[in-house]
Amino acid sequence: MSSRRASSAAGSSTRSAQPTARRTRVSGGRHLGRGGGSGHPALKAVAAALSLVLVAGLAFVGIQLIRLQNNFDTRPLDLSGNDNAAPAAAATDPLQILVLGTDNREGQESNNSDVMMLVHLGANREHVTVVSFPRDLLVPLPACTDPDTQTVYPAMELGQLNGALGNGGPGCTVAAINELTGLSIDHFMMADFNAVEELSNTLGGVEVCVNQAVDDPLSGLNIPAGVSTVQGEQALAFLRTRHGFGNGGDEGRIRAQQSFLSSMARKIQSEDTLNNLPKLYSIAETITRNLTVDEQLTDIPTLVGLAGRLKDVDLGRVAFVTAPVVPYELDNNRLVLDEPASQELFDALVNDEDITAGAEPEPEDTATAAPTEEAPAVDRAAVPVSLLDASAVGNRDAELAEFLLGEGFTQAVAGGQAALANPATQIFFSPGWEEAAAEVAAALNLPAVQVAAGTGFTGVLVQVGQDFTEGDRLADAETGGLGDLSGQTADQITCQSAFGY
Repeated sequence: MSSRRASSAAGSSTRSAQPTARRTRVSGGRHLGRGGGSGHPALKAVAAALSLVLVAGLAFVGIQLIRLQNNFDTRPLDLSGNDNAAPAAAATDPLQILVLGTDNREGQESNNSDVMMLVHLGANREHVTVVSFPRDLLVPLPACTDPDTQTVYPAMELGQLNGALGNGGPGCTVAAINELTGLSIDHFMMADFNAVEELSNTLGGVEVCVNQAVDDPLSGLNIPAGVSTVQGEQALAFLRTRHGFGNGGDEGRIRAQQSFLSSMARKIQSEDTLNNLPKLYSIAETITRNLTVDEQLTDIPTLVGLAGRLKDVDLGRVAFVTAPVVPYELDNNRLVLDEPASQELFDALVNDEDITAGAEPEPEDTATAAPTEEAPAVDRAAVPVSLLDASAVGNRDAELAEFLLGEGFTQAVAGGQAALANPATQIFFSPGWEEAAAEVAAALNLPAVQVAAGTGFTGVLVQVGQDFTEGDRLADAETGGLGDLSGQTADQITCQSAFGY
């Protein structure tokens, strides 16, 4: 594990400046100030009124900040016994915040964390990486002591990560992820059901997109195909459904959560929320009322510093990714880390790297490299490609079919107008055509997150969305992207496919 940072969060103090004698020259050479005369009664009245307004305003702000501080419940940060250093400075250092979601509701306490996301804020204030850990992930768990009961939970060689919460609280999950990643988590935030419902209501709802209507009685999610604005219980159901999306497992659920959070980030930025003090306070009131945090995070200057770090970040440099995992060989219903890929991701976080920048190409040794011709992984001429126009501008299916024909996809055909306009371009593949779909995505410059499985056709289906209304290649897609990591950036609009589509 890497050593903890020695720097500590800069403390703040409120200073009362003593008034000094200040002389202001006015016409005729008179001076107002100490010993300078009584001054005009009207000016004195205005000055007194302004002073009262200023003092009242500062008092109001102070009272509101104290209220926010009193909203928090707190728990210890790290239960491993290794919590020996102060957290990073919120304004300047790289910062690690663990966000946990629990299925607590109406006072029913849970011993498992439903959601586990590690948020890394870059020191340069220009990039953010959010890593989701599947709740079925098996990892080594450290020994933890419950701070309330002093119960000691022994270390486990392999245990389910979401169960660490029951070993004394969020500080045990922090300890486990510290050991797992080599990082030193600075803060945690733990939210329950109420936090999601109330925050989505405070924001006025969040837009989500699904390719097919979803009716999941287990979570309560019931939304039509296309774009919907969800809030309250439906927002919570969208985030919690495990059987509604993808393959009916945690992978589809995490993908939907990343899409929801990306949409929320776009809304907050488009409405300039972080520069709107009344709205920002309303959100802060909602969040603090429903959060359990470490003691250091109740410090208001720390919270203000966090908001300042987030308000100007380019959404294209906010990455939501899933920790690389593979099925556990002894139980396919459980997961373990894909060691080479996960270690590369964790090393990037330790080194405060921007994973959206893409890898720099290695220089070729032209003197010794012999020219070789590799056979293409996919025979483009053998791939059936159908295109549908969901862009609402018309004829995009025919335009891109013509482009793909020129790229060697000789079976590309225009399929006409889609039933619904769609905000995002997507590529679907039938069983056995996944590599072919990736080849079509490369030709159109589409990110991997826009490629998904589908049924009801053979080969590859391209649905051209409202983000691709002109040109032959999607101009906004970064060639570097997220590399081999599964996820998306916050500026990408993604749609979810229903389980059993």
